[in-house]
Amino acid sequence: MSTSEKFQSVFVALAAVLGLGAGLLWPMGEVAGFLVLPLLMVMLAAVFAQVDAGQVREAREARKVVAASLVLNFVFTPLFAWTLGAGLLGGSPDLRIGLLLLLVTPCTDWYLVFTGLARGHMGAAAAVLPVNLVLQLLLLPVYVLLLGGEAAMVGTGTLVEAVLLVLVVPLVIALLVRWGARRWKGERWREQRLMPVLSASVLPLLYTAVFAMFAWQARTVVAHLGDLAVLLLPLALFFVVMPLVAVATGRVLRLPADQRVTLTMTSVARNSPVALAIAVAAFPDRPLIAVALVTGPLLELPVLAVLSQIVRVRRAGPAVEARS
Repeated sequence: MSTSEKFQSVFVALAAVLGLGAGLLWPMGEVAGFLVLPLLMVMLAAVFAQVDAGQVREAREARKVVAASLVLNFVFTPLFAWTLGAGLLGGSPDLRIGLLLLLVTPCTDWYLVFTGLARGHMGAAAAVLPVNLVLQLLLLPVYVLLLGGEAAMVGTGTLVEAVLLVLVVPLVIALLVRWGARRWKGERWREQRLMPVLSASVLPLLYTAVFAMFAWQARTVVAHLGDLAVLLLPLALFFVVMPLVAVATGRVLRLPADQRVTLTMTSVARNSPVALAIAVAAFPDRPLIAVALVTGPLLELPVLAVLSQIVRVRRAGPAVEARS
């Protein structure tokens, strides 16, 4: 894991603070606002280009963990997210939608890093990735419209258009990049030269997008600092409950230690960049939703770092044990 990855939450917070200061000191909100969505779309294209659909074949080796992760991510988590929002954020519709968008989008990148650190089953983790991507693309509008209720206040057409713009367009671009690189330069060049460049570009694009968003909505953030603090409680509950549920599920299914680790990481890690891009595109007149989504990674990354050590597979002689 690179230094930038280790301190991602710190850099996200720093980008937010710098953007907030710039937005309050200089009249740059309108210009910054035009940059947020393009930056996020380019970043997502770079992320998607690194996804290999052939990884689905790895699922044959770990069908139980893949099936369990799909149930936890696409059945349990949406219902849990709705419960947290309705119970703790009932008076803040924008925060409810922000929380919902964040929690119903399982991670498609960083959980692999933490799975590796915890010595999880990387084949199963890789197999889950493209499935998570496709299912969240299809189901996200359904979750928002069904579970968001009156708080969503957005038409089906608007939400579908946002998903098509933010997810499908970068996905198509990513597929063309993968195909074109292999067609003209060869698979070896693509994997050894292009993929490292794309991987290295993701975090700078994310930090720049966060900076631009906070510069754009600086006064909105200052006016709603108290509201954003309220969001910390449901987020904290999610990051405490989900690891326990995932570990318990792994034990009930009698999964091997490395597969329990994979199940835990893919159930806890969230896809905040995708959720943020959807929020900016679908709710342009409700900036608090997008601002709320930046709070997630500030808590999520430290949690994943600690969790990767707690559930890490311990090897003592020939035995393989996981402390969980």
